[in-house]
Amino acid sequence: MSKTGKVFYGSLLAGFITESDTGYHFSYDAEYLAKGSAKPISLTMPLRKAAYYSTTLFAFFDGLIPEGWLLDIAKDHWKVKGNDRFELLLLACRDAIGAVSIEPENETE
Repeated sequence: MSKTGKVFYGSLLAGFITESDTGYHFSYDAEYLAKGSAKPISLTMPLRKAAYYSTTLFAFFDGLIPEGWLLDIAKDHWKVKGNDRFELLLLACRDAIGAVSIEPENETE
């Protein structure tokens, strides 16, 4: 079973991040890449057509997850285990500080 999040740069859909049994994938949206004004979501993930793959959550995305007391509030509010970093990413990073935000692909999740 896999979970997917939509990755936005500002108000533009920039790509998709997916968690599966084999790891994590991030790929830029083709329409986003076609824009002349497209910017990478991170210096560690430059614009490209090929997907990025990692067996652990990409450091850039992990860095968007709240820490400390704010993480405790998020875990308590959504009843999420602290070690489920991907679920925390999907739930707590809709209004992240900076240009990048994440939303679950399926809002019923």
